[in-house]
Amino acid sequence: MSTRPVPAPLLVACALGIEHLALRAGRRGGADGPVTVVRTGMGPKAAERSVTRVLADPALADAAVLATGFCAGLAPGMHPGDLVVAEETRDPRATVHCVGTELLVKALVRAVPGRTVHTGPLTGSDHVVRGPERAELRATGAIAVDMESAATLLSAVRTVARPVAAVRVVVDAPEHELVRIGTVRGGISAFRVLRSVLPAFYEWHRSLLLPRR
Repeated sequence: MSTRPVPAPLLVACALGIEHLALRAGRRGGADGPVTVVRTGMGPKAAERSVTRVLADPALADAAVLATGFCAGLAPGMHPGDLVVAEETRDPRATVHCVGTELLVKALVRAVPGRTVHTGPLTGSDHVVRGPERAELRATGAIAVDMESAATLLSAVRTVARPVAAVRVVVDAPEHELVRIGTVRGGISAFRVLRSVLPAFYEWHRSLLLPRR
């Protein structure tokens, strides 16, 4: 008698209360799956502390980890509500390569039809990036920046090899700088997109059990 493999858990990490609210709304909307959503708090240090603490729980010791939330787009032509699927995350300490990028892109296209999905390096920062600094980061090859993804994934793989990914929703971009989230159309658009992405995360998670060819 054969037994089906037991899937490793999925940990989804976001930083802000509004991001956590969007993900919770997505679950109420009918998305389901074996997932733990954690709000880490803002900034790389908070993300590192929170993810390290959560993964110390034996129940999550081998969890796949996906960082999500909002980001600043760096590439010309990006718009609020666009999606970014990281091929890798970068910060001064290390580069972490992501797993299943192509599958995530396809799943997101199905989950949020009509939204543009960008792929490329996602860079980390310890502060909100504005103005000329965007161009400096863009020159490194990065397509988007946020404060927590790189720290989240680095913390996740520091002690155990595990699948990791990062999916971010553009909340502002070079031509669409945002002053306060939730007060302009860009912030509202990004919130609605983030509310719809959980089915794609579950599809990515399920794919980790499939045989690799």
